[in-house]
Amino acid sequence: MKKTFITANAIMLMLILIFDVWYMFGGGLFAKSIASIMFVVQGIINLWYCIKNKVNLKFPIWLIVALTCAMLGDILLVLNFYAGTAVFAIGHIFYFVAYCMLGKINGKDLICGIIISVFALSIILFTPFLDFGSTLMQGVCCVYALIISFMVGKAISNLLKDKNSTNITIVIGSILFFISDFMLMLNMFGNIPGTNYLCLGTYYPGQFVLALSLFIYASANDLKENKYNILSKVA
Repeated sequence: MKKTFITANAIMLMLILIFDVWYMFGGGLFAKSIASIMFVVQGIINLWYCIKNKVNLKFPIWLIVALTCAMLGDILLVLNFYAGTAVFAIGHIFYFVAYCMLGKINGKDLICGIIISVFALSIILFTPFLDFGSTLMQGVCCVYALIISFMVGKAISNLLKDKNSTNITIVIGSILFFISDFMLMLNMFGNIPGTNYLCLGTYYPGQFVLALSLFIYASANDLKENKYNILSKVA
């Protein structure tokens, strides 16, 4: 059964990258929408693997909700920047909640979140070549930066507390997500060449990795069960 889900994730990666590249080179809203739908479908496939392995479903369900918000935010961003940003921000909150299902809130979450927030806000507030056009837009970006910073901070905090494969996968996906949003900001408000490609080149792979974390999470549980069964037989 595991090989089937590995194959399914490999197929989803291929499809996500195909539509990602298509959108990069002028594929329009259709290619963007399909790429986003693909990582949600991947998440649902891996949710089924979690169910099959009888793991605690709190983390998987919250992550599916977060992935769905990322999909909707990605599509809305083309239609209305403010609406897309709002849905993305809500998605980051759901990611944060999902990560809390893997590790309780603690002081390291706050420290990591503050460190990343200081970096992000310093760029937004003090970089001279960024032109947000209005105080409102700059304020929206600041609020968004705070939310994503604490989401990434929670992922890193979980890893510092428990260095397992699930937390490693989540940190990689979260950092790619952060880089993608950072590149989007530089592209939109700094008009820096190449940042649009870096944005898309990190966003969809990042979402793939986050969806993959459900498979890693269930696989780790499956490994624990196998070890337990072996030890029981030996005993």
